[in-house]
Amino acid sequence: MLIGKTLRSPHQHARIVSINTAPALAISGVHRIITAQDVPGKPTYGLISPDQPVFAADVVRYIGEPIAAVVADDEEICARAIDAIEVSYEVLPALADARLAKDPNTPSIHPDGNVIREQNVITGDLNAVGDVIVEDHYSIGMQDQAFLGLESALAIPDEDGAGVECHVATQWLHEDLGQVAACLDLPESAVRLVLGGVGGAFGGREDLSLQVHVCLLALATGRPVKMHYSRSESFLGHVHRHPAEIWMRHHATSEGILVKIEAEFVFDGGAYASTSSAVLVNAVTHAQGPYRCENADVKGIAVRTNNLPCGAMRGFGVVQACFAHERQMDLLAQACGLDPLEIRRCNA
Repeated sequence: MLIGKTLRSPHQHARIVSINTAPALAISGVHRIITAQDVPGKPTYGLISPDQPVFAADVVRYIGEPIAAVVADDEEICARAIDAIEVSYEVLPALADARLAKDPNTPSIHPDGNVIREQNVITGDLNAVGDVIVEDHYSIGMQDQAFLGLESALAIPDEDGAGVECHVATQWLHEDLGQVAACLDLPESAVRLVLGGVGGAFGGREDLSLQVHVCLLALATGRPVKMHYSRSESFLGHVHRHPAEIWMRHHATSEGILVKIEAEFVFDGGAYASTSSAVLVNAVTHAQGPYRCENADVKGIAVRTNNLPCGAMRGFGVVQACFAHERQMDLLAQACGLDPLEIRRCNA
């Protein structure tokens, strides 16, 4: 059995000028190094939109983006080979602020543009005004699922090289299968995915991580290959909870009954789309929380930035909305002179 390891970008945004693998290949015990040009099938993948490269070919869009993968006799040789690969970069300006990313005048960092999705929820009388009005802005940071079982996989090539079996910790074997087979340029019947235990996930294993890399290395060498991430690499190798900037304004009667909710959501999807469009829809449709309100003007947008890719995590967009709307109810209770529990009861 051989060991695989991934070379990742040290830059948030940069053009790849050249990659020289010769010094790494000269190390005894290194069997193969693969880059974007070695992907036989579809060069990109993604749960909703296939916009994420298996390996960055021309541009890296976040710190930690895979550039190459090494397969060698052991971990130590792999690490030496990774350090020996020479990559020349032209560093580009990084787009790190989601609010700038939604500006149409901001240069695009991806061929599909900076905007992943816009979703508004508009209902009732938008001219309605309450006796009491409270508003505030909320910033929610990125969070990691930090599952206990880190990413790991074992890929075993068929004897004839026409297929591969991959034992992997994942959430969605069926979703993985279609994406992996397409990147390997193999029929789905030639790719067998076996659940090797989940080890915790909380959304962080919905997207691909090392599946394509380990299968490519196994097929390239004709030998079983194992890959696994350290905790630090895991932080770079899977999606996270979306950071969000949220503005909310709540209108109510003097008795605390909700009249209208206004809100704006800006979700930072990071470099690639993943499930950002679905997360955004969940957020804007939960802007009111569990409370009755007939009038609403809610606007939402999810954008690409040069931050780490974001996708599924427990709550899937609702958590960010909940943080904001529950704080708004506290502010409204204060403004109306009501108990925080009572104002929630009268609007339930």
